[in-house]
Amino acid sequence: MFAGLAFMQPVKRWVNYSAEKKGNADIKVVSFNTKTGMKDRAEVNAYLKAQEADVILLQEDAGKSYGLKGYEIVSPNGVLTVLTRHKIISQKVLRPQDDDDKIPGMQIDIEIQGKIYRFIDVYLFPFKFEKQMVKLNGDTDANEQKVKDIVKRLIPTFKTHQDQVSLIREAVENSPYPVILAGDFNSVPNSYEYYHLSEDLQDAFLTAGKGSATSFHDYKFPIRIDYVFSSKSLQAVSYRVDRSVSLSDHYPVISEFSLNNK
Repeated sequence: MFAGLAFMQPVKRWVNYSAEKKGNADIKVVSFNTKTGMKDRAEVNAYLKAQEADVILLQEDAGKSYGLKGYEIVSPNGVLTVLTRHKIISQKVLRPQDDDDKIPGMQIDIEIQGKIYRFIDVYLFPFKFEKQMVKLNGDTDANEQKVKDIVKRLIPTFKTHQDQVSLIREAVENSPYPVILAGDFNSVPNSYEYYHLSEDLQDAFLTAGKGSATSFHDYKFPIRIDYVFSSKSLQAVSYRVDRSVSLSDHYPVISEFSLNNK
């Protein structure tokens, strides 16, 4: 029984069957790694327009071709893009001191219904695996070499992630406003990145998600690397990975929140 309880929470980060949530959704948030150029930009534009979201957080996205009426767009580095129908109070790129190519996030303070919320769009540095790199075959020597090559890639990327997570945590901890943290973490749910970035925040999938949270579909096995976290003062009332579209190697993640303005 105790072993089952110990494994229950980690498993729920991949597959969850939450009870039906009650309450009105005050805000709709879409997080999506669009993998710029992978599909027709017009299709992505049409999809985002149809969502009628309050805030859209995009990763691997230059943001220059969007013309959504009524939205203000912020895309300072050609990788992270935020669109919103509400008033932007301030914005800041979370910039490492020594490497502008590894910017992990962007914070946008947005006023919604008379109150300010901090949105952080996250894109942690990718591991840059090719499919053939992780596909093993019957050749023991070749497979052993593949494993060694994977480890060589993992170690420096983990170090980069450690520095990037520290920058993002600073933005969360120093926020005077409730936080919604979302994006492509390039990390699985039982990772260092998940544990540290979710600290003192709620995983919207655990609160309001159902079924599988798999969001990256370029490999045959299921991987969850896209997340939506929020301050505990915000109540997630829905969470959905939209598998009805294949506009990228990621599926869009859509969450709705009750803002609990008091």
